[in-house]
Amino acid sequence: MNSTLPVIPTTALSSQSFQARVVWANREVTVGGGAPVRVQSMTNTDTTDVIGTAIQIKQLALAGSELVRLTVNTPEAAQAVAPIREQLDRMGIDVPLIGDFHYNGHRLLTDHPECAQALSKYRINPGNVGKGDKHDRQFAVMIEAAMRWNKAVRIGVNWGSLDQELLARLMDENSRRPMPWDAKSVMYEALISSAIDSAAQAVELGMASQQIILSCKVSGVQDLISVYRELSKRCRYALHLGLTEAGMGVKGAVASATALSILLQEGIGDTIRVSLTPQPGEARTQEVVIASEILQALELRSFVPSVTACPGCGRTTSTTFQELTQQIERFLRDQMPVWRASYPGVEKMKVAVMGCIVNGPGESKQANIGISLPGTGEAPAAPVYIDGEKCLTLRGDAIAQEFQVIVENYVKRRFGAPSDTIA
Repeated sequence: MNSTLPVIPTTALSSQSFQARVVWANREVTVGGGAPVRVQSMTNTDTTDVIGTAIQIKQLALAGSELVRLTVNTPEAAQAVAPIREQLDRMGIDVPLIGDFHYNGHRLLTDHPECAQALSKYRINPGNVGKGDKHDRQFAVMIEAAMRWNKAVRIGVNWGSLDQELLARLMDENSRRPMPWDAKSVMYEALISSAIDSAAQAVELGMASQQIILSCKVSGVQDLISVYRELSKRCRYALHLGLTEAGMGVKGAVASATALSILLQEGIGDTIRVSLTPQPGEARTQEVVIASEILQALELRSFVPSVTACPGCGRTTSTTFQELTQQIERFLRDQMPVWRASYPGVEKMKVAVMGCIVNGPGESKQANIGISLPGTGEAPAAPVYIDGEKCLTLRGDAIAQEFQVIVENYVKRRFGAPSDTIA
């Protein structure tokens, strides 16, 4: 945050955020207040397509998304929410759903109580709830619906749809300062003020602070860091992090990882989303994979067993280690929906797939289970290490398949209940 920005006087605050509770049926997900940082994602299906949307939500949930947001923009979309929830329940997918409301949320929540009840959280954008005297009235309707149905809300400010009346007022005030701020600093202040003032308004209406989550999304890395550092100083609400419109592919992944990692390392952020533009043919679940990998790299969460892999060099002209790494990573991720329930702790397992004798044996010994493949000119043998000890050596054309079986057997023996243990 620009150093010229003032800090609004507040009472002494704990560094820990309020703990919000996202409740649905008889279950809940805790957010903030020391709870694990949660991964969130969003569908890109037409919400009126009940089956298609439910299938995508299932895919996101199985990939590790702990909350899923969906667009609720029309009466038809609102009517589809309860059937989507029912379909997910039939599938055995209990992930909570967040309704994304803009412009007409007050009407949709009022006219479609089954939608209001089926959702676990409402996303409200203060810049898109109405102008003039309609703003406060329509915002109040949405907050009252959340209180009526005991739902959490995310007051989500976005600099692409910022409250223009608030921004104009702050610009006018800035012009009268002896030393005016630059335009970007005023924009930052508008984002933060919109979020905090809206939260205060919700509390005045009777909403508990524990039901409120805030976000101030921007698309620039340095902008996001500046805004959230200041926002975290000025409130105790749980905070949702994410670059809005992060971009596609490597650019979007790197920008999101950079911004979120810096903030998370500073203890800022309670839920995260990586808002990737999917590349043609790319699964929507990619944003969940990247979000979970960020948390896992920071050692804040463990979602899937980690794979240490050799980057390759002139010693490893064969592509065998690359293919095996890809196969093992895919195998581990595909197995996790099943393993998560049957083998508690398996997500912390470490696997090493190395390409030659330089670092291969050493890295393999550091992992729970590792394999050191032969480099160029080395003997065609691949020693396997389990819990630091060399156990066997694989040879031949079926190394990949044999190693996969070894990994699966290790998971059953190490993380399974006594009855699951194998010899």
